Amino acid sequence: MRQKLFTLLLLALCLPAWMAAQGKKALTLEEVVNGAFYPENIYGVIPIPGDGEHYSQMNAGGTQIIKYSFKTGKQVEVLFDAATARECPFKRFDSYSFSPDGSALLIATETRPIYRHSYTAVHYLYSLKRNAEGKINNKVERLSDGGPQQVPVFSPDGSMVAFVRDNNIFLVKRLYGNSESQVTTDGRRNEVLNGIPDWVYEEEFAMDRALEFSADSKMLAFVRWDESAVRSYTFPLYAGEMPRYKDLEKYPGAYTYKYPKTGEANSKVSVHTFDIKSKVTRTLKLPLDADGYIPRIRFTKDPDKLAVFTLNRHQNRFDLYFADPRSTVCKLALRDETDTYIKEGTFDNIRFYAGHFSFVSERDGFNHLYWYDMNGNLTKQVTKGEFEVKQFLGYDAKTGAFYYASNEGSPLRQAIWKTDKKGKKTRLTPREGTNSAQFSTDMRYFLNRYTSLDTPNVITLHDNAGKTLATLLDNASLQEKLAGYDLPAKEFFTFRTSDGINLNGWMMKPAGFDESKKYPVIMYQYSGPGSQEVLDRFGISWETYMASQGYVVACVDGRGTGGRGADFEKCTYLNLGVKEARDQVEAAIYLGQLPYVDKERIGIWGWSFGGYMTLMSMSEGTPVFKAGVAVAAVTDWNYYDTIYGERFMRTPQENADGYKAASAFARADKLHGDLLLVHGSADDNVHFQNCAEYAEHLVQLGKQFDMQLYTNRNHSIFGGNTRMHLYTKLTNFFNARLK
Repeated sequence: MRQKLFTLLLLALCLPAWMAAQGKKALTLEEVVNGAFYPENIYGVIPIPGDGEHYSQMNAGGTQIIKYSFKTGKQVEVLFDAATARECPFKRFDSYSFSPDGSALLIATETRPIYRHSYTAVHYLYSLKRNAEGKINNKVERLSDGGPQQVPVFSPDGSMVAFVRDNNIFLVKRLYGNSESQVTTDGRRNEVLNGIPDWVYEEEFAMDRALEFSADSKMLAFVRWDESAVRSYTFPLYAGEMPRYKDLEKYPGAYTYKYPKTGEANSKVSVHTFDIKSKVTRTLKLPLDADGYIPRIRFTKDPDKLAVFTLNRHQNRFDLYFADPRSTVCKLALRDETDTYIKEGTFDNIRFYAGHFSFVSERDGFNHLYWYDMNGNLTKQVTKGEFEVKQFLGYDAKTGAFYYASNEGSPLRQAIWKTDKKGKKTRLTPREGTNSAQFSTDMRYFLNRYTSLDTPNVITLHDNAGKTLATLLDNASLQEKLAGYDLPAKEFFTFRTSDGINLNGWMMKPAGFDESKKYPVIMYQYSGPGSQEVLDRFGISWETYMASQGYVVACVDGRGTGGRGADFEKCTYLNLGVKEARDQVEAAIYLGQLPYVDKERIGIWGWSFGGYMTLMSMSEGTPVFKAGVAVAAVTDWNYYDTIYGERFMRTPQENADGYKAASAFARADKLHGDLLLVHGSADDNVHFQNCAEYAEHLVQLGKQFDMQLYTNRNHSIFGGNTRMHLYTKLTNFFNARLK
């Protein structure tokens, strides 16, 4: 032991001198955590409606909205400037949106987050219409004097704005002096929500608005959530710091909201329409199961066809209905069924065009694009093969071409593709790595974001044939900066498990790697259904820092993760955590057989589902992990929400054995290795209940562990010095156990 300590001390003393001799700097934890190596990016790009030539973007200070050319990337004009606009009460703003016809802006200020997607803000109207001399009015108008708003949405003709305040819908008519009227009156917190989703819909269906105008601007449609029968969850709030709640300094408070847990009652949902002229509200005759879901509504190009998306509670039957907003009659246009579940990514890949709509499905084993007419008849399957369409990007009605992102060629990479009306495919982004695209409104141009393992963001403009028109950002300064550091290199690997499954992984070896030495290992993973951590993309993270400190760091995507088709992803159905944990154990065994790895010093960590997987893997029964950290971990699916938990497990009443096998409690007696539990006390997603109950179970089993609680922090555990404290804790924990 003394010899080992002397060797480590000598290494610590000599490493900085050796690095200096090489002219390279060592990474510091502060730099990594505080974002010193984050690539530059271009945020908030919005293609300007009705104008295929231009896009817009806020400036860095949030004081201007600037118009750029898709062809050149050059600034064309300043659309809005808070410093020069007339009667403008704010100096900076947070976000903005266009009216569908591009004639007006909605500008958000005083934004206050609610949950993951939702927020309130004070919005302002700004007209972009020009007079005969080509000048705009340049006047800022307050949308409403009644208080902050949620999810404001323009009518297609730009003459009205609907929004939600205090769970009720309001309508502002711009042509009548911004006169405001109230559409619904029954909205109440923790009881009824109109036009905005409840917590579980927002979190698991990635939605924040269920409020739409018809194509002719004559009707409103909205979803109503009645959550009065949903059970409440309450967590304590303390005075804390960053921010500090002064009113809680002596007596703590509490936050209560509706959170349906697996097997419990959900909100009752219904769809309603409002005739703006007659002020008549109607309820759609929607043939929805009593416990079914409505994850989206969308008006089509036809004002008499409202598209309503529904799922049964098992989420294995998707129905698309076309509803007449006046007669309220709903007709089934499309049904997609599976033995397992419909992926939530289906919804936003459905887009409506004149005469057709797009749809994505895994019906042939891989996620592919389908084309339907407005009667629900399949026109054609656009893509085929053993690869996944990751995103439908748009359809060009003039040429009949489809644009999409897919991982054809490798599940680790993504490219942008075009398929013409004859089915001929063209790859528009030849560079190997990860590409994502944003098209102009007429599909003539696109902005591409490219990254790879060793290339931070490169942002370019292209025409729809793939020709590069301009480079907007290449992160050359970051690459030059990184050249001055002795960085561990990330490389991919594949290995075969004892079950005969090939798994993909990445690995970072320590700077100054010596194959003759034996290194400790830290395994990072997330492992959740459909997720992917092993991708060809750039990133400098805490894992990079730990690799620079003498660890081999590795990540393996086990069974249940995405990119490899439905069979690979959905093989964990009804039995979450079991195969995934086995694969992490197999990965540790594989790494332990490498000549430069010390198999007695392997650790594992993860956040959220990754924290759950840490617990499941450390107690799988094979003692391969010496230490592990579980951050914000689910410990039992009985504690988690209906939509996510039941999507993969059905209800506890239907799948009692599956829930038991998937519980970290059931195998806690086999926990092997030193464990650190980390959780935020105000986590609205994975409740602290998960950590508290599991910790108590370990106590009663006589299992020693460490625990770190973060006051008032949510699932992301950030604010003030929190992240620095967290990653210092993780660093010290692994150094004490694995070095």
